[in-house]
Amino acid sequence: MSTILTETPTRAVQDPELLARLAAKVGTPFFLYEAAVLDNAIADVKAITAGAGLQARYAMKANSALPVLQAMHAAGIWIDAVSANECRRAVRAGFERGHQPPVILYTADVFRDDWRGALDDLGLLPNLGSPGMIEDLVALGYQGPIGLRVNPGFGHGHVNACDTGGPSSKHGIWLDDLLASAEQAKKANLPVTLLHAHVGSGPQQEELWENLDKLAGRLAELAVELPELEAISLGGGLPYDYRTHEPLQLEPLGQLLERAHTKLCSATGRALRLEIEPGRYYVASAGSLIGRVTDVKETQTNEKGSGATFVMTDAGFTDLIRPAMYGSYHQIDIPARAGEPTQPLAVSGPLCESGDLFTQGEGEMIAPQEMPLPRTGDLLAIRDAGAYGYTMSSNYNSLGRAPQVWLEADGTARLISRRETLDDILATECSEIL
Repeated sequence: MSTILTETPTRAVQDPELLARLAAKVGTPFFLYEAAVLDNAIADVKAITAGAGLQARYAMKANSALPVLQAMHAAGIWIDAVSANECRRAVRAGFERGHQPPVILYTADVFRDDWRGALDDLGLLPNLGSPGMIEDLVALGYQGPIGLRVNPGFGHGHVNACDTGGPSSKHGIWLDDLLASAEQAKKANLPVTLLHAHVGSGPQQEELWENLDKLAGRLAELAVELPELEAISLGGGLPYDYRTHEPLQLEPLGQLLERAHTKLCSATGRALRLEIEPGRYYVASAGSLIGRVTDVKETQTNEKGSGATFVMTDAGFTDLIRPAMYGSYHQIDIPARAGEPTQPLAVSGPLCESGDLFTQGEGEMIAPQEMPLPRTGDLLAIRDAGAYGYTMSSNYNSLGRAPQVWLEADGTARLISRRETLDDILATECSEIL
C-alpha cells in the first residue's frame, strides 16, 4: 500500500510550500511525479493513434513506477518491455499475458536472467534483435510466433550514444540480413508476425518525420516477403525538447502514421497493425528530482581555466545520471527564489566523482546555467527527470535510492517507493559455498 502524505494543490514543482512539506516528510532528494502532466502526454499519443489499425505502446524502461504503468493500462496503451523482469512487472501492473494480442512485447538484443520463464509462464511474443537468438529459442524448444527487429541502416538519437539505427548501433538485425533470419525462423517453425525498427528521435522534428517516412517504405518492402506478418512497429523516439519545451507537432505525425499504415497494408494486400512505442515523451516532463542546497562556493580563475560558482546539493548522479552520462541538459529551478536576478551557476552533487555535475555540456565541460542564487537550505528542482531518472539510478557510494512521490490531479500526494536503507542495499549479500 502507498502512504498518503498530504493533500495539496497541483501547482507541484513551482510551489515552494508544497516542496517544503513533502521534503519534511520524505527527506531529500526525492522524485516528484505529476499525474496531470502524464495524463496530458498519454492523451497526445492516444490522439495520433486513434485510427483503425493503429496501436500505441509504452517503452517502460523510461519509468516503470506502478502508477505510471497503471495509467498506461487504463488508457489502453500496450507495453514494450526489454527484460523478463520488466515483463513480469507489467503483468503485476495488470497487463495481459499471452501473444493474441501481444499486449506485452518482449524486445531484447540478448536473452538473460529468467527469459525462459517469461516465455513459458507468460506466453509473450519475443521480439529478437540478433540472429543468434533464433537458435536460443530452438534450444529452448519454443514453438510460437516471433518478432524481428531490423537495423534499417539510419537513425539519429538525441545524442550519439543513443543512436538506434546505423552501422554504429548494436540494435537489431542488419537490413540486408533480415530475410535470411526470417528464413532461418521459418525452418525452425517460428512464424514472424511482427517487424520492428527504431530510428530514434533525432534533434529536430522534421528529421524524425523524414526518417519515419523512409522507414515505412523500407519495412513495406520487407513485409511483402513475410506472409505471416500481422504488425509493424515504427519504434518510439518521439522528440522531447528539454531546453525550450517546444511542443511536438502532433498533427503531422498523426497524418504520417495514417499514410504509413495505408502504404503497408497496400503493399502486403492485407490488414496490418501499425505500432509506435514512445517512452520518454510520456513521462519526461511529468517528473522532477528535488534536492536541497547544502552550500554555495566558488573557484577562482587561474592558468588552468575559468572559475565558477558551485551550488552543492544532496542529489547526485546516483539519482539522475543523464547529465553525467550524456551531457544532457535539465532545467534547474530554485522555486523559493523565483523572480530574483539570475547568474550562471554550476550545480553539483555529493558523490566522490568530479563528474557528479548536473550542469555539463559537450566534452564533459562545465556549462553553468542561469538561475537565481540560492541560499543554503533552499530546495532546487531538476526538471524533466521523469524519463530515465529513477530507472537508471544506482547505489554508488552505498547511497540508498531516493523515494518517489506521486501527485494526483486532485492534489493528493502519495509515497510510491520509500528511500532505500543500508539493509536494503545489503539484502542480497551472502556467503554461499558453490
